[in-house]
Amino acid sequence: MRQVKRSTTFLAVVALLAGCGSSEPPPEAPSGPPAGVSVTLGQWRSDEPAHRLQVAVRNTRDTPVYFADVQLVTPSFRTVPASRAGAAIGRTERTDLPIPYGAANCSPDGLPQVRPATVVAHLRTGSEPLRKVAFELPHPDPLLARLLRDECSEFLIKQAVRIEFGREWTESGKVMRGDLVVTRRGAGAVTLAAMGGTTHYNVAYDGPRLGLLRAAEQRLEVPIELTPARCDGHAFGEAKKAFQFPVRAAIDGGEERVVIVAPPKPLQDRLIGYAFRACGFGR
Repeated sequence: MRQVKRSTTFLAVVALLAGCGSSEPPPEAPSGPPAGVSVTLGQWRSDEPAHRLQVAVRNTRDTPVYFADVQLVTPSFRTVPASRAGAAIGRTERTDLPIPYGAANCSPDGLPQVRPATVVAHLRTGSEPLRKVAFELPHPDPLLARLLRDECSEFLIKQAVRIEFGREWTESGKVMRGDLVVTRRGAGAVTLAAMGGTTHYNVAYDGPRLGLLRAAEQRLEVPIELTPARCDGHAFGEAKKAFQFPVRAAIDGGEERVVIVAPPKPLQDRLIGYAFRACGFGR
């Protein structure tokens, strides 16, 4: 009798757990977009350092469409939670809804091809209830293809070396001097072909090539000079990409890739103060 009682109790617990598991509703399947409503992707200059996109909504009808949230879904980038929109959009050629997007899904084997993408949103047309909608983007989307290429190119270089601003910088007149430091992470000879300036700073260095980290070397220090690229007040008020320095590099003579190198925040603050003085603003 005791054995029967134990078995009966065990079966009851299993049934209870199974019932609890089946009580969860299945994921909501998205439906097609409402007639006359379409989306494309865009990106403003200020979006780039924030890793953000703009979902450009087009509505050719007079009936407003309310977007509760918006999300990019694609195997090419990590999926991040939907971004709250809370926007009622009437007839419009373009109304932008900003959304973040995840890091690119890169591979050490080379540059991947961009995969199909959808914009998923919870929306309602007029007085209808909210529903989940998927907007399929034309494939391949040129903006996503460029973003994937840029991020994964940077990823490949960063597998081989770390490129960063050195710690010691000296202000000399209207020039700021310091080093770009390259530290080995992986195998291969790394050619630093060039370093570009930004909207606010010019870059100068000796020779046509920035430097070479040979296969047997672990560290390379490249002297560089920074000078202000602009000295108008508007420039200092619009510093969205002031410290995003592009470095072109290649591994073992392969294709050149671009790595964005930014100085740490304390050095950024020093460079701003230096630029003010170099431009004669008296800071």
